[in-house]
Amino acid sequence: MVSLKRFMPLSFGLEALLSCASAQNQTIPISPARLNIGFVLFPGFELLDVTGPLDALNLLSFNHTLNLSLIASTLEPLNNKVRMPTSANSSFGVSIVPTHTFATAPELDVLMIPGGAGTRAPVSELQEIFDFVRVRYPTLKYLITVCTGAGIAARAGVLDGRYATTNKRAWAQTTALGPNVNWVAVARWVEDGNIITTSGVSAGIDGTFGWIRKVYGEEVAEVVSQWMEYTRATDWRDDPFAGLYGLTDANNTHPGVY
Repeated sequence: MVSLKRFMPLSFGLEALLSCASAQNQTIPISPARLNIGFVLFPGFELLDVTGPLDALNLLSFNHTLNLSLIASTLEPLNNKVRMPTSANSSFGVSIVPTHTFATAPELDVLMIPGGAGTRAPVSELQEIFDFVRVRYPTLKYLITVCTGAGIAARAGVLDGRYATTNKRAWAQTTALGPNVNWVAVARWVEDGNIITTSGVSAGIDGTFGWIRKVYGEEVAEVVSQWMEYTRATDWRDDPFAGLYGLTDANNTHPGVY
């Protein structure tokens, strides 16, 4: 583990973050490559599915060149509020303003697809997303799905024949959307080729760190996680939730990734 005893003053500023490596005599490699990262957005997205990975990537961008695109059908703000009736009848939600539409999105290296109640919208409301994912996937370096976002990727056809996982509470509903997918139940995240799929909600952060480790190395992943004060899962099989819902992989032949 990287020691950060002298890592951070009380003021959590950009200058302090950027000077972290030199203050610790660390050699944190600066990637020469510029990566364009896009997030698909839709009404009813799960907030942490987006903001968890975004925070890790935001910190990563202090030392590595990343560009961010938030992509949706229109440029109107999108709210994560659950559209289905709830017993509490709360008015509670956060809006995010897209930077691009599906028609104007730039070339992307990484595309991230969150989950959330919005993935259960009628197909007519999601078809544009399916089409976008299907068309863009061949040009991507990586595709990352979080939670029930795997259901969107499955319906776009890009998970056929792949190993993948998804939210354990929504397991039956989501896996039914991908009959040609090799679903792995006991997994915090699964990597198959250039596709990473994660379990529910907070697992998106762990999957993102798995991607950071793959692309930038373990030391970078560890430093960023400590900047976040986040204890990341380093083993993709570290899944405490599959058993909670009685899910097993007794007949699964997933060979493992890391």
